[in-house]
Amino acid sequence: MTQACPVQSGSAGALGIDLGAHLDQFADLPSGIRICFRDLPPRPGVTPHPVPVVLVGGLSLEQSFWPRGFLDRLAEGGLRVITLDNRDAGRSTHLEEQQRATKLQLLRARPPQGAYTIEDMAEDVVGLLDHLDLDQVHLVGMSMGGMISQTVASTHPFRVLSLTSIFSTTGNPKVGQPARSTLLRLARRAPRNEMEHVAAHLGMTQHLAGWAFRPDVEQEVVVALRNWRRGAGLGNSAATQRQISAIQASGDRTASLGRITAPTLVVHGDRDPMVAPSGGRATHDAIPGSTLEDIPGMGHHIGPEVDRELAILVEHHAFAAWHREQMAALKE
Repeated sequence: MTQACPVQSGSAGALGIDLGAHLDQFADLPSGIRICFRDLPPRPGVTPHPVPVVLVGGLSLEQSFWPRGFLDRLAEGGLRVITLDNRDAGRSTHLEEQQRATKLQLLRARPPQGAYTIEDMAEDVVGLLDHLDLDQVHLVGMSMGGMISQTVASTHPFRVLSLTSIFSTTGNPKVGQPARSTLLRLARRAPRNEMEHVAAHLGMTQHLAGWAFRPDVEQEVVVALRNWRRGAGLGNSAATQRQISAIQASGDRTASLGRITAPTLVVHGDRDPMVAPSGGRATHDAIPGSTLEDIPGMGHHIGPEVDRELAILVEHHAFAAWHREQMAALKE
């Protein structure tokens, strides 16, 4: 049964920070994981596309991290947009009882025993599709969400009509590695309060954004405050470590990517300090028939000057995949 997620306490309203609680719903999956999601309709008056698009976010990112301009463009194109909080993000299940990885384990890529995997997170997405009675979707994932989406497409090929993988990688340790400057930032002490979290978010966003598409500082302050309040504040650090452990526990997925049959668009910037561009190229090389779209000057952030451009790429890719399927069905 779909219900509204509980609203967390705080002074968000006084500061004009909309947590979007009126949009949040959640699904209780057979695995015991609760996934919080939003189901956004296409724009009124626009002919709706028959297949929804599901957006899967990256490391520690709750679903409202998807930029408004990106979502608006997809809605204007007639797409029904479904977003979700991955496990250990936002208002989905936080697995506090799981063993926490130490910094040494994270740096040495040695997850703790019993760590969940990217495959487990992919099954969360499939569970949500089952909950919504969706046989097939367009799937879009950024960063870790790209890894999750790739895994859904390789393990449940008939559920994915098209795949878009944005600044993600294959899990091969020889490609897509973060820059040393990024690792040093990730190793810093976790924020202890809301203001430290905002400062850390602004610093990391400025670092990741690339040279051509700079972030909107005022917008990013709102994003950081929303993320802190929806993500249970101090619980974010341990949750992020568990997600990093999931990536490490999943290893190299290159061979499985070769089983993807959905038309695939791989998008990567050439100034990405979190997932080096070699990760995007390796993803393209691993997925048969995929298309690689390099965006000059883009880093590891969907800024206000690139969000609609990226949405147009996703929209065109989704509609082209759907038309190809329709033409193939007519020939049978």
